Amino acid sequence: MSPLPEAELVRSSVQLYRYLLRCCRRLPPGPIQQHYRHAIRQSFKVHADEDDPERIQQIIKRAIEDADWVMNKVSASNCLHFGFRTKKKTLEIKF
Repeated sequence: MSPLPEAELVRSSVQLYRYLLRCCRRLPPGPIQQHYRHAIRQSFKVHADEDDPERIQQIIKRAIEDADWVMNKVSASNCLHFGFRTKKKTLEIKF
């Protein structure tokens, strides 16, 4: 699971906010999704008064990198989880 393809199009804080919330929709529903939605909202409140364009671009770049990391982490854990279940089912069928 990687970030959405429009990551390179994010130029403003509003675009970043919408992009990150769309990434959250791709996470498993429940506590994980709620946690990251809350973290996104909190981060935008904390950085709402930022007015340096260079700093804003640094924040955007870092947020996209973090989203990529989270999406890869969730994808890897899903692969491990489903791989284990598949092996277990295979063993059950053989016996």
